[in-house]
Amino acid sequence: MADMGSFRDAVTAWAAGGPGEPARELAGRLPVRRVVLLEGPSDVAAVDALAERRGRNLAAEGVCVLPMGGAMSVGRFAALLGPTGLDLPLTGLCDERERPYYARALDGAGATQHGFFVCAADLEDELIRALGVPRVKELVEEEGDLRALQTFLRQPAQQGRAAQQQLRRFLGTKKGRKIHYGRVLVEALDADRVPAPLEGLLSGV
Repeated sequence: MADMGSFRDAVTAWAAGGPGEPARELAGRLPVRRVVLLEGPSDVAAVDALAERRGRNLAAEGVCVLPMGGAMSVGRFAALLGPTGLDLPLTGLCDERERPYYARALDGAGATQHGFFVCAADLEDELIRALGVPRVKELVEEEGDLRALQTFLRQPAQQGRAAQQQLRRFLGTKKGRKIHYGRVLVEALDADRVPAPLEGLLSGV
């Protein structure tokens, strides 16, 4: 039985050069009403975790949360899914440094920038600032990663960096860690401390 995961896989294959018909057929059959474009799976984990906290099932609502495999892929996915392709409303997150690139890519695909929310550095940075460094370190310890963090902080490259920058770098040092903590950090947030870009994204879908 087809589900939103099937549609996501079909779009990813299409973006990689495969046929578009499977995605077109699934878009109408499910039906899909909106696509959330995210840079990678750690962002997906965070969005899914917040949706679950709010009692929402985005897939059941017709919302496809799609990791693009990197910010530079936004133009390709926007062309396939936006006005020049399946003509689906698009939303998502981007980092401040990539904002001009997103603007050009979306404009080139005939898609609006409205609905794309900007993180200062990235979503992990937003979550660390919302929780505070002491609380994030507590969570790292609770998840059994304190020794790994301590080893990381002793590296010469980390000396002189702000604690927030160190934690952000640490989350990306092991495969799967960013994905894991994308969910852990969101689940630890107070209800009134959700970062504005993440709050805006979920409120708009």
